Amino acid sequence: MIIRKWLTAVPVYGLLAVLVCAALPSTAAADDGPAPRPAPKVELVLDVSGSMRARDIDGQSRMSAAKQAFDDVLDSVPQGVQLGIRTLGADYPGNDRKTGCKDTRQLYPVGPLDRTEAKTAVATLQPTGWTPIGPALRAAADDLKGGDGTHRLVLITDGEDTCPPLNPCDIARDIAAQGIHLTIDTLGLIPDSSTRNQLSCIAEATGGTYTTVQHRQQLTTKVKQLVDRSTDETVAPVAVQGAADCATAPVLKPGLYTDRETFSENRSYRVEVAPGQELRASASIFDDRAVNPGYGILLRGVTLHGREIVRDDEGGTGRTDAVSAGIRYPKPSADDDTPAETVCLQISNSFSAPPSVKTTPGMPVELTVDLVDAPDQPSDVAFFGLGRGWWLLGLLTVTGAVAGLLTGWAARWRLTSGRTA
Repeated sequence: MIIRKWLTAVPVYGLLAVLVCAALPSTAAADDGPAPRPAPKVELVLDVSGSMRARDIDGQSRMSAAKQAFDDVLDSVPQGVQLGIRTLGADYPGNDRKTGCKDTRQLYPVGPLDRTEAKTAVATLQPTGWTPIGPALRAAADDLKGGDGTHRLVLITDGEDTCPPLNPCDIARDIAAQGIHLTIDTLGLIPDSSTRNQLSCIAEATGGTYTTVQHRQQLTTKVKQLVDRSTDETVAPVAVQGAADCATAPVLKPGLYTDRETFSENRSYRVEVAPGQELRASASIFDDRAVNPGYGILLRGVTLHGREIVRDDEGGTGRTDAVSAGIRYPKPSADDDTPAETVCLQISNSFSAPPSVKTTPGMPVELTVDLVDAPDQPSDVAFFGLGRGWWLLGLLTVTGAVAGLLTGWAARWRLTSGRTA
């Protein structure tokens, strides 16, 4: 009898359990999981100009090698990557420069990848026309706009741009100055020195890489690496524009920032430092074009009234493509309601360039700002003196003073004794 009643009650208890579970917040489990990462965007820009007919890559034409490499790459695109393909020089075979320099189109839109459709589109390409690299870069930058994920453009070409006076290196700098955080990687197929220089300049302007390619497998491997790199976890810098003076400078919170600074320019930014905090800041300037040897960067922390608090400077001779400086500024803790201090960060540079080099847009500047707990002891910070070695400074000062006095007295005594004799 008892067993029969218990068996009869089981469905009722089960129904109650289902109702209770249904009444619980459905978002509890979802809140525990990590937020989905923004989808990275990649566009492959392929040169389909007439010179791609040359048969010098493993006994086949450059175009054939590129098509085979694209087939392999499309089979291995990581899940979640939005990939597109753009061509340059694929449609116009004529001799009119104006028309040939507009010959760029999006072969496959940036988005979720349909491998069969993308491969079919690539298979129809035949070497045809001009090499409008500059216009293709501009169009590709528009293709990749939007979204919070990484943005990467991979340019594959066998020659220089044939559409002057547009300079694709200047166009790459303009793209970098837009603050869309687009990285351009360039690959040169059997390039000459002029092509290498141009492609290297394009890559350097956006923080990308340049690679010379002489074999099909090398092309496949490198493009795969660059597409995979788009999925790497990175901190996206925030574009900011510094001011000429502290009064109008933007206020920055801890983070990574990018800006542009022309030759011999000064730019200012403000940071609020509360009592008990230490400001740590660093600035780097990248010479993304030819510059004269002998340059430097100065990073200062000053008050709103112009009094210098702390500084650091660093120089270069032309052997490096970046120069950096960093500072620390601690504020002691306060018992009362002392307000935060506004520290003005000033970045100055002493770069110069030959007359033939364009000064706009400015050179890339990367600024990091961090606020951490200030140290408990003044000796923990170089700003307060020599750290725990302050006593050595005092000893050396006293020793020098005593030695100077004794030397002076001895010299005066000898002079007086000589005159008396």
